[in-house]
Amino acid sequence: MAHIPDGLLSAPVLVGGGLLAAAGVALGLHRLDERMIPRTALLAAAFFAGSLVAVPVGPSSVHLLLAGLMGVMLGTATFLAVLVALLLQALLFGFGGLTTLGVNTVNIALPGVLCGLALGPLIRATARPSVRLAAGALAGGLAVLGTGGLVALSLWLSSSAYTPAARVVIATYLPLALVEAFITASIIAFLARVQPGALRPAAP
Repeated sequence: MAHIPDGLLSAPVLVGGGLLAAAGVALGLHRLDERMIPRTALLAAAFFAGSLVAVPVGPSSVHLLLAGLMGVMLGTATFLAVLVALLLQALLFGFGGLTTLGVNTVNIALPGVLCGLALGPLIRATARPSVRLAAGALAGGLAVLGTGGLVALSLWLSSSAYTPAARVVIATYLPLALVEAFITASIIAFLARVQPGALRPAAP
């Protein structure tokens, strides 16, 4: 349920999410090197495709986010990749909503950016594959848990009636965090061997 649909969130949450998303996108554009555009587009496409496949978990459903991977590889440009993918999904398939576009962008992109800032330097600097693998797994798993927490917070701030739903959302993201930890660690380990420059959120 990372794609919160229209009509659920309160106006203050929508406005606050929109402002935060605008700030993140502006920062991403400011720091975006033109040589990074293909990588940003590629990861936006991967997120777009991956999040179309939803797996039912209890009363909700989950899908791949890849936010931790984007945070490591793109940095603040993660906001751009997520925004474009979410906008296309809303327009083409009705996933999420247009009024919640800002909130959904922040909920998915912000944890990824923060994980990239915190763990990216270790991933790029270490010479030990086991440390890189563990850091990649943490980036992938923590980004998912961060998204689950922000989705739950968005619902709770909008109405106390959503408190049970917010708890369910957090619970459904636990198995996804494990899956994303494995996928992110595997991709990072592979890129470290064949294309280490891809793990830097700036073109060489």
